[in-house]
Amino acid sequence: MSKYIHSVFSATIIIGMILLPLSGCKKFLDKKSDNTLAIPHKLEDLQALMDNYGTINSRDILSGEVSADDYYLTENDWMAMPNQGDRRMYTWTSDYLFDYAFNDWSNGFSLVYYANTVLEKIGDIKRGKDNAAVWDNVKGQALFIKAKAYLQLAAVFCLAYDSSSSGADLGLPLRNTTDFNEQSVRAPLRETYNEITTDLQAAASLLPEQPLHAMRASKAAAHGLLARTYLWMRKYNEALKYADSCLKIKNGILDYSSLSASKTYPLPPFNSEVIYSSMAPPPRPLSIVKAKIVNELYSAYGSNDVRKQLFFRPNPDGSVGFRGSYNGNPALFCGPATDEMLLIHAECSARNEDLITAGKDIDELLKKRITGYTGSQFTDKKQALQFILTERRKELLMRGLRWMDVKRLNKEGANITLQRTIGAAKYSLPPNDPRFALPVPEDIIAISGMQQNPR
Repeated sequence: MSKYIHSVFSATIIIGMILLPLSGCKKFLDKKSDNTLAIPHKLEDLQALMDNYGTINSRDILSGEVSADDYYLTENDWMAMPNQGDRRMYTWTSDYLFDYAFNDWSNGFSLVYYANTVLEKIGDIKRGKDNAAVWDNVKGQALFIKAKAYLQLAAVFCLAYDSSSSGADLGLPLRNTTDFNEQSVRAPLRETYNEITTDLQAAASLLPEQPLHAMRASKAAAHGLLARTYLWMRKYNEALKYADSCLKIKNGILDYSSLSASKTYPLPPFNSEVIYSSMAPPPRPLSIVKAKIVNELYSAYGSNDVRKQLFFRPNPDGSVGFRGSYNGNPALFCGPATDEMLLIHAECSARNEDLITAGKDIDELLKKRITGYTGSQFTDKKQALQFILTERRKELLMRGLRWMDVKRLNKEGANITLQRTIGAAKYSLPPNDPRFALPVPEDIIAISGMQQNPR
């Protein structure tokens, strides 16, 4: 573990040499690179680059969570937001949602740049008998980081995946080099998701089953993100396959009754369910003092559901705020975890009408969540899916997943309309509305000439 800690400190120096110019980029995807930059040439340097937890693991994309329906803001809190973009995002306004330069788009593509730096430089290092395991691990981590960034970007900036239209729907600009001179052109959504799944499958073939630490990617993490990706693509057989593969490597479930609700943040970081530690500080609208959990969701937790005590903090006005992050602090956890894998496995089993397996999955989870839980009794596919999807929403609250769940479930005919009220004004987002793909920051469009999302 001492080598791991040393690599984290080394990363600070290396990242300063490599990526400091990014903070001054006129635009992230179009700034020319500086050929005088010091670039690492050793495997340990490349590993150190990816051990920078503050960047690699702490810049997840949460604009989708801001846009989703698990919370609300009071009129006073909404009016007090210092940033107009936050107010516009909350009400699903069509444009001008993001700060200049530093936003979810730039955060996502900065991770792509990190990963591409490693993938380019590792090609200059000969893989041999003495370094094969380390070489494979480093490359696998870079592929994983890149795929994770693309998946989160696609969830926010692209429409829900639909196999019938994915060849024409707008995807992401797929960057495969560190050359800022490369023109930014949006690939079709099908090609974007193909890139994600291809990189994750390659990563899984290279990574060890268990990482040195949950800050690093592993085979289990790659399988977990593949399960999430295929679920979002509504390719449920593939999602089932990879959730199963992930759970065969890591399957621990926390007994919530053993945790103390008296702690400010009761869920411990790096706990036994965490497959890969990935998070972000909550955006302003999602801060614990402002974001109130909608009553429809809060009331779905029974009195004997331990999550009701662990996940929420009561407010003086009778509302509740969320405190159940797997980071053990205000930051919102977005990485794959075993509870998510069980829920994917259960949902996909139910969709295949395997109600026995779906019931076993749900029982395994809920017996560690609900005092006196006696087991599920699924009688048909529709009833099972309704139960499982409700538990999914309750269990995976504030994990950066709800926005894509609404999008994909509306493709399944769920007919979920999002609604908000600010004073006398009412706002709504109907199923499959183009605004479910948030606008690419306008300054990026202006300088790159990329196509903006239709409004």
